[in-house]
Amino acid sequence: MSSSANSSSVVLPMSNDQREEVGLLDAVDDVHGGVIVELKGSMDCKTFVSSLRASLSHWRQQGIRGVWIKLPIELSHLVQPAVQEGFCYHHAEPTYLMLVYWIPASENTLPINATHRVGIGAFVMNEKREVLVVQEKCGILRGSGIWKFPTGVLEQGEDIFAGAIREVKEETGIDTDFLEVLAFRQNHGAFFGKSDLFFVCMLRPRSSEIHKQESEIEAAAWMPIEEFAAQPFVKKHELLKYILDLGLAKADRNYSGFTPLSISSAFSEKLSFLYLNSRGL
Repeated sequence: MSSSANSSSVVLPMSNDQREEVGLLDAVDDVHGGVIVELKGSMDCKTFVSSLRASLSHWRQQGIRGVWIKLPIELSHLVQPAVQEGFCYHHAEPTYLMLVYWIPASENTLPINATHRVGIGAFVMNEKREVLVVQEKCGILRGSGIWKFPTGVLEQGEDIFAGAIREVKEETGIDTDFLEVLAFRQNHGAFFGKSDLFFVCMLRPRSSEIHKQESEIEAAAWMPIEEFAAQPFVKKHELLKYILDLGLAKADRNYSGFTPLSISSAFSEKLSFLYLNSRGL
């Protein structure tokens, strides 16, 4: 990694008119006036603290605002000295911890960690007007005998339509084609205090033989839609009731949801998906 400054070390004054050369931490500039440090290899606490203090002084003179330190798990012994120098936790992943430091005396404008997780619910109905439903082995509904639609959480880097197809396949063994996002719900204070985005998706089945997921699913079935709707839990739980109503509105009354359209960006060569109602285009 290249240093954000021209020099890679500074000379600091010591007692008895002596001077000591201290290496700066390697860093790259981010696009918001800050620097990113990705520590690699081995480093003892004393060397780290000396370099960190010298680097902070150097960055302060440069007008740098935010400092990000990506600390791999094998250097976890450096967490405490970094915190003692004023760094805070930002987020953690299986292999690293991200620490942050705001240099100016002004208000800290560093972006916070991810605020939402994204989930899907799948409405899948066959030509017999049977809906694909499951009973869960784990979670709040385990052992209740309640039938529900397949649901799940998107994996990192996974698109909504791909996650819906995957979750249905994993839980029931049914192959599907994605049709539309019928609606979505936003909920706050869910998983570890994070907010939750839940996308109601409609899919068309391409197979019929069920092979349930043994680890998480107690039972899976094709159920007449009237039988599913008659469950007391469905009548009480508004989200399930609306998923049912939206699916039927799409099937019977020409309700139009949102379909994925692949688009390019002026900032990246990577394609993304815009979900839109294409009827009026």
